[in-house]
Amino acid sequence: MTTNLPREPAATPPRDPRQDADFDPAAEAKLLLRTVRAGALATLSESGAPFASLTSVATLHDGRPILITSRLAVHTGNLERDPRCSLLLAQGGRGDPLAHPRLTLIATAARTNDPVAPARFLRRHPKASLYAGFADFSFWRLEVTGGRLNGGFGRAADLGPEFLLTPLKGAEALIADETAVLAQLNRDGADTLGALASKLAGEANGAWRASGLDPEGLDLASGDATARITFCRRIETPDALRAHLAELASDAGTG
Repeated sequence: MTTNLPREPAATPPRDPRQDADFDPAAEAKLLLRTVRAGALATLSESGAPFASLTSVATLHDGRPILITSRLAVHTGNLERDPRCSLLLAQGGRGDPLAHPRLTLIATAARTNDPVAPARFLRRHPKASLYAGFADFSFWRLEVTGGRLNGGFGRAADLGPEFLLTPLKGAEALIADETAVLAQLNRDGADTLGALASKLAGEANGAWRASGLDPEGLDLASGDATARITFCRRIETPDALRAHLAELASDAGTG
């Protein structure tokens, strides 16, 4: 779910010399944050006991998770009373589940009326449009205060929000044109998206569509499957995005 191309150096947390030199905890954590579609949400019940539930997840442009909840859900009442929560995102896969990467986020939750939240959520979870407009449903944003990545045996790190989230300053033009850019990519570049998902993200060819973008990558979806094309450099405008995708396609032998 990530590219094999070299990336420009970015701020990284201090490296633990006991771990593999190729272990990039910030990159692995961001990949989980952007690609895992559902997670275990832990809230605090009225008695103070922890309560875990399954929830669908998407992200805002900077990586903050967004959820949709019903007033009938126990976790909604818990968050209304105490916004502190935790969200576990696990990649899953064959074999021992503990051998696969997972990310635990510590956060506080708040309802949001930002129109960007439903737009990005529903592109990731189109079936949620069946109930997203009901009066008892609302969107929530998680303000991340930290996280713990477990990337498998001997690959773990505590990460602050500065290593989990994506700075948006300078990328206003890209974000403002997201809807139009995604529509164009899905209309004119479907074959290229599928090839990039296969060549760079290690995913099987399929009917891939672009579901979201940010300065660090392009999110893809095909049915219930997700993938992410991680950019080799920070992208801040629609023109820069188109040029970079053309480069990636050429380098991958798909252009």
